[in-house]
Amino acid sequence: MNNPLVLCLGEILEDLLAEQSDRPLDRVTSWKAYTGGAPANVACASVKLGTPSAFIGRVGRDPVGDRSLKLLNRLGVNISAVQHDPIAPTRQVYVTRSSGGERHFAGFGALATTDFADTNLNAGDIPTSLFENARFLVTGTLGLAYPNSRGAIERAVSLAREHGVKIFLDINWRPVFWENPDSAPSIVREILQKADLVKCSDEEAEWLFGTDDPAEISRQFPNLRGILVTAGERGCRYRLGENGGTAAAFRVTTVDTTGAGDGFSAGFLHRCCQFGEEVFHSADIARKAVIYASAVGALVTIGPGAIDPQPSDRQVREFLRERGESIGKF
Repeated sequence: MNNPLVLCLGEILEDLLAEQSDRPLDRVTSWKAYTGGAPANVACASVKLGTPSAFIGRVGRDPVGDRSLKLLNRLGVNISAVQHDPIAPTRQVYVTRSSGGERHFAGFGALATTDFADTNLNAGDIPTSLFENARFLVTGTLGLAYPNSRGAIERAVSLAREHGVKIFLDINWRPVFWENPDSAPSIVREILQKADLVKCSDEEAEWLFGTDDPAEISRQFPNLRGILVTAGERGCRYRLGENGGTAAAFRVTTVDTTGAGDGFSAGFLHRCCQFGEEVFHSADIARKAVIYASAVGALVTIGPGAIDPQPSDRQVREFLRERGESIGKF
């Protein structure tokens, strides 16, 4: 893992998942902790699929941070760029869920959103060397909510552009992370101007772009070479280069939807690392990359937590074969 192809920058945290479904926060009686955070999830899913990855983030000097980093290290994620905050704790977030597995972010307990280590990610400590052989920088928008971590994202984006690394932005809109949610759209749109690919849900697309049509989003942001708009059980609409289409969702017995979108992102980037520019030039390869990504996302939902259920490449291929899908070589 000395030469990660996918760099994932942002938050790592512990999801405290309600063990009782269909209950409001004050009626949940027990919680189970799972390591999460979208960038960390993508890093883990990538290595499980066979694409080397690195995680760039900041944790507290506490058991939560220790547990999270031990998991990433055990899976083979490069954690050499992780920073340790001497005071602020690693973030924990309470997550309630419906009987169908849909989750709701219910806050941070007694702490404010600004009190956690990830908000203090230091731009100056991001190692340039990681960008020399990487192909993709993956980041979300949660870090844009805080001045220090926003500066770190901007620094990483600058390094990516200097080294020819494509920038993959996951919108991942979570108002609970923002002190002033109304300030978010203009900040997010500014970073979008520098991105190569964007992934969002249909609801996030409507919030940010006023449309969930990838072609219309492309007209608003012609710099974007790839646009992926997911819609849960309604599948994914996409535009990759000049090719667009829709991929149907795979039906599975869902236990927990946490991390499904991150699995989708990792699956798509795994195929991009295998096929390179062909993903943006070949309609067939583009469609198969989205189908593969959709399969990864579906498989993540069949178990609790974001990381434990993530599949291997072999499991994804078996899943697709059982459903009559052929995704070609590699």
